[in-house]
Amino acid sequence: MDHIRCKVVVFFALFVTISAEIYIVTMEGDPIISYKGGVNGFEATAVESDEKIDTSSELVTSYARHLEKKHDMLLGMLFEEGSYKKLYSYKHLINGFAAHLSPAQAEVLSRTPGVKHLSRDWKVKKLTTHTPQFLGLPTDVWPTGGGYDRAGEDIVIGFVDSGIFPHHPSFASHHTAVPYGPHPSYKGKCEDDPRTKFSFCNGKIIGAQHFAEAAKAAGAFNPDVDFASPMDGDGHGSHTAAIAAGNNGIPVRMHGYEFGKASGMAPRARIAVYKALYRLFGGFVSDVVAAIDMAVHDGVDILSLSVGPNSPPATTKTTFLNPFDATLLGAVKAGVFVAQAAGNGGPFPKTLVSYSPWITTVAAAIDDRRYKNHLTLGNGKMLAGIGLSPSTRPHRSYKMVSANDVLLDSSGGNKYNPSDCQKPEVLNKKLVQGNILLCGYSFNFVAGSASIKKVAETAKHLGAAGFVLVVENVSPGTKFDPVPSCIPGILITDVPKSMDLIDYYNVTTSRDWMGRVKDFKAEGSIGDGLEPILHKSAPEVALFSARGPNTKDFSFQDADLLKPDILAPGSLIWSAWSENGTDEANYVGEGFALISGTSMAAPHIAGIAALVKQKHPQWSPAAIKSALMTTSTVMDRAGRPLQAQQYSETETVTLVKATPFDYGSGHVSPSSALDPGLIFDAGYEDYLGFLCTTPGIDAHEIRNFTNTPCNYKMKLPSNFNSPSIAISHLVGTQTVTRRVTNVAEEEETYTITSRMEPSIAIEVSPPAMTLRAGASRSFTVTLTVRSVTGVYSFGEVTLKGSRGHKVSIPVVALGHKR
Repeated sequence: MDHIRCKVVVFFALFVTISAEIYIVTMEGDPIISYKGGVNGFEATAVESDEKIDTSSELVTSYARHLEKKHDMLLGMLFEEGSYKKLYSYKHLINGFAAHLSPAQAEVLSRTPGVKHLSRDWKVKKLTTHTPQFLGLPTDVWPTGGGYDRAGEDIVIGFVDSGIFPHHPSFASHHTAVPYGPHPSYKGKCEDDPRTKFSFCNGKIIGAQHFAEAAKAAGAFNPDVDFASPMDGDGHGSHTAAIAAGNNGIPVRMHGYEFGKASGMAPRARIAVYKALYRLFGGFVSDVVAAIDMAVHDGVDILSLSVGPNSPPATTKTTFLNPFDATLLGAVKAGVFVAQAAGNGGPFPKTLVSYSPWITTVAAAIDDRRYKNHLTLGNGKMLAGIGLSPSTRPHRSYKMVSANDVLLDSSGGNKYNPSDCQKPEVLNKKLVQGNILLCGYSFNFVAGSASIKKVAETAKHLGAAGFVLVVENVSPGTKFDPVPSCIPGILITDVPKSMDLIDYYNVTTSRDWMGRVKDFKAEGSIGDGLEPILHKSAPEVALFSARGPNTKDFSFQDADLLKPDILAPGSLIWSAWSENGTDEANYVGEGFALISGTSMAAPHIAGIAALVKQKHPQWSPAAIKSALMTTSTVMDRAGRPLQAQQYSETETVTLVKATPFDYGSGHVSPSSALDPGLIFDAGYEDYLGFLCTTPGIDAHEIRNFTNTPCNYKMKLPSNFNSPSIAISHLVGTQTVTRRVTNVAEEEETYTITSRMEPSIAIEVSPPAMTLRAGASRSFTVTLTVRSVTGVYSFGEVTLKGSRGHKVSIPVVALGHKR
């Protein structure tokens, strides 16, 4: 296996604020999606809720030219040519532009008539297979759509991410039994690779564009590593695209071992790439907004977003209203389903970075596959650890040598930590060869200047029988993932077990009066860590997955809207990687990666949404979201309530009973989502009603972003027709209304039941109702404070049908004194 190298990764990713003189400006006047006429010479272009924009229409293209001309005229009138640079005109979902300006010019622009809102751009980062089987897709879902070679047929999933590695087998068009023909409606462009002149598209990949004007204006873009093309210079974009829509049955091979076969959730779906994230600096919201605007213009059906705001622009008070969320509201109005990563700030409360009701916010679960390994010492003690590696030779022990004890005299060890085992040239090959090399897991591994891949390469270069990485101290929250390795290797993550190893090594190793080793007598053997162990306790909410309650503003006041919405696999996910990807040292040059993050959970939902959209092409984004949420499960594989990873009082990781603030409605159940029976539908007017009735949101601010006056028919934001109920300030009694539609083919009678923790009383009315196919009916849920506990109470409402359908919605409420 000489040609082989090694690896692990943890993907934490959030937004980061920076100082960049790029501004996003919204203007008076409607964008294409909501323009109802009124400008002389230009007819209406507005679409109904959940209707795609006809971008080929002359009405749309002429109005788009009109808006862009107005943007250019305004800037040209105010500022001298060459003193500013317009980066983008936004025309389809919001009316505005992004420009590189001085702060003084921005101040002038903010006071100019016709300018509604100006915010300084901010930076974004990524929110950093076995799961199709775990989710039941091959047996329960794909057959209903004609098998895996038809699963997701003609559905286009757009990825706003770090690009794609188009040569990966997960994206090859020749892997399909039926060739891809032209798509009936998608209009997106395909850029050519500037280096090879080949197109990024192949039928499977149907669109590929990159957006970097803001990055270039800010001086952050480096074409040598960031690639001025849709090429993935990171790996993250290829990974997420393959999770949602990668080809079926692609062997995951690494170091001569096959870890299984990878498949996307919707392997026949088309992939449209909108690269707006880059390896070294992440990205800019103005580039991301341009990518989303273009994706909707091009006709994508689904958007997968593994980005989300952490530090808002200073001018934005409300979580739901900023250029990013306002653009996504326009996307949903145009019929596009949006899946967004919840964020990786867990397990702490109020760490979500996805807030709005029109977005499907996805939390991350650990699935049933776990990788474990062990080190057996010469004294018979067995130490548990992790390491995706083969074992040392059976029935044989090897001497163990510490890196610090085999340094060459000329090591120059003062320049770096030699115990990290990153440089074979500083270690004595004669002493290492044939033995197990002991290395220290220092902060350098957390910071990224040292990698487990390098340890394995060092050990292999020196002819070691294997390696052991010892964690001597650890910060709370440090996450360790198993490392695919070319030679036997193990990471001992538990500090007491690491100390057992160190004590054993010190007791058995004899030294002279100078401390130099006279004889290495410590022995050990490394077990086989290649085979996964399947756990019935799955799924569990991952430690890093961001938690609710949702917040309505950046003072962190609770919102009357439950988030996250749903739970999907996001821990240790095998998927495609880019051979150009250099962001993660453990996967440089590799074709696959095993990584974790809500970034991995969101494309699971995007792909499953594509399967629902394929079966129900007329359904709105809210209907698809409802089907996914109401049919999800709150039980694990063993039939017990879902659990969540959490910190104990001693800051060790433990399991606690999970709540809707951890998992939303529950863990996705794709086969049930195809036939939910009932849906909770909502459209653009409903989203506006939610915004208008949320206390603290200024109606003028809503109009700035939506170009629509407020309506208050909803009365309370908790009346928004969401497949969940959240009341953050329940005083006395409050009644909320929900409306369901029968999407089954026959009439069905539903009994409605409810349960709630004792501090809140719950009643539903009516107790039963009959709905004809296609009919809608409303029911009410009344909550009453029994006792004020200072903590949220949890419950659910269940509608059980006479023909076997069953939907449930979570209820959360916080009681207050009168």
